[in-house]
Amino acid sequence: MTTADFRTTAARVACDVNVAGVPWPAYKVIALVLGAVVALVVGVATTTAATAVLAGAGVGTVTWVVFSAFCAATR
Repeated sequence: MTTADFRTTAARVACDVNVAGVPWPAYKVIALVLGAVVALVVGVATTTAATAVLAGAGVGTVTWVVFSAFCAATR
């Protein structure tokens, strides 16, 4: 194994999370959790489903894009 292979493997391990034995990129799990939490909080606060869904989707999308760029930069 060369140094480049080791760095790629180390970066992949740092960006992966096991979900039911399947490796998922950590940014996907973080985005899904944050989106669900924001949707729940906004839904309880406003009692409007449309606002809650849009807020959760917006936070999830922004989180997904930002963290995916960060994880891609470390590879």
